[in-house]
Amino acid sequence: MRIEKGHMVALGYGKYVRAESIVGLEPIADGRGPGKRTKVYVEHLNHPMIASRSERAILRDQVAMPTAELKAWEQQEVLHDLLDAIGDLNPMLRSIIRDQGHWDVDQFEARLREVLSEEREEPTD
Repeated sequence: MRIEKGHMVALGYGKYVRAESIVGLEPIADGRGPGKRTKVYVEHLNHPMIASRSERAILRDQVAMPTAELKAWEQQEVLHDLLDAIGDLNPMLRSIIRDQGHWDVDQFEARLREVLSEEREEPTD
């Protein structure tokens, strides 16, 4: 990924920063909902700015990321979110899904873990 120098990145709420000034992005988890917000850490500022956009949208604007790479990254994030949600299912609900829905959640969870661990093992260029 290459930062687009001199490019202004919209943070929402009428705020813009230069792409090369952004040093960190942190999603705000509490009450995130459809109006995703992000803490944006900017050079020479003591406190992060609050953006009304997701970290992915800001990162996409900040760097020259090929569409295919961005899509793969977003798909991997969705798989991690799905794995987290499945991990939170209680045993009784897992049993109901397996018995009445004919879907083995444990097997699907194991497959997700396998796929995500394979992605981490691949060398990056």
